[in-house]
Amino acid sequence: MIVIGVDVHKQSLTAVAVDEAGRMLDEQTVAVADGALVAWASTLCGERLWALEDCRQLTRTLERELLSVGEELVRVPPKLMAPERRAGRARGKSDPIDALAVARAALREPSLSRPREDEQPFRDLKLLVDHRDDLVDERRRAQQRLRWHLHQLDPAFAVPAKSLDRPTHLDRVGRWLARRPPEVQVRVARDLVVRCRSLTRAIVELDRELQQCTAQLAPALLELPGCGAITAAKLLAEIGPIGRFETDAQLARHGGVAPLEASSGRVQRHRLDRGGNRQLNCALYRIAITQGRYYPEARAYLERKQAEGKSRREAIRCLKRQLARVVFNTLKRAPP
Repeated sequence: MIVIGVDVHKQSLTAVAVDEAGRMLDEQTVAVADGALVAWASTLCGERLWALEDCRQLTRTLERELLSVGEELVRVPPKLMAPERRAGRARGKSDPIDALAVARAALREPSLSRPREDEQPFRDLKLLVDHRDDLVDERRRAQQRLRWHLHQLDPAFAVPAKSLDRPTHLDRVGRWLARRPPEVQVRVARDLVVRCRSLTRAIVELDRELQQCTAQLAPALLELPGCGAITAAKLLAEIGPIGRFETDAQLARHGGVAPLEASSGRVQRHRLDRGGNRQLNCALYRIAITQGRYYPEARAYLERKQAEGKSRREAIRCLKRQLARVVFNTLKRAPP
């Protein structure tokens, strides 16, 4: 079998073909717009497997092209390339070296993810979730600037915390600014009020759309205590099709909520995993915190873990690991 590793850039694609022993057979660099990689690969004899560096914003077009002609392909996470680069004889960094590292990593790793027919709805959902996060960040920056201008205009004018998310408080600020002389800082503050209103409307519309998408993809997830529509959408966007994972342990490892073994000799211990998908980890954390505050079963679990000698943080990490199992089982039971 021939493995073709591809290093992807905005303007160019560099491919390196290796045999089953990792020996380089051929190399090719083409422009993205040319679409000449498939024609080049057809000159290679034998069964082919394409290995693409997992940069899906850049590889999506190439993935569609390869799948349309029946090629097999896998996605190689960038972190798996580093050991291959260090172990290679060629020193330095270049596109052919990176493509060779991708191909050899695909040979070494047997269970790499492959594109799935059912992943497009989850990709679309992730685009919506990421867009909402961007709008929330942009609104927060606008609110911070508005607060500073209001304080400079009149330190006695009180704006309660988190009140600028609400239209009624923005209307109050707008009326107050309308009574001020039209100096430059007042005009800037008015523009920021308009911007905050616009962003809030866009966020509310996205919230409705995310609620509908989540209800269609995994309605059972909304019944999980502490998991609202936004958190459920974040979970689905980061997990994708649950068929990617065979066990809840794989999902927990993907989210960085499974402890890493750090044993040596007679010392048996585990340590915190600071890797994994941090967005997925954050969503599980929000559910854990909410359950720990408002749900008796979760509170009892945390108290039991703390009675065993664990700190509050360690107990929450244990709860996150249990939640990964609950989310996995919930999505597995959901109808296709």
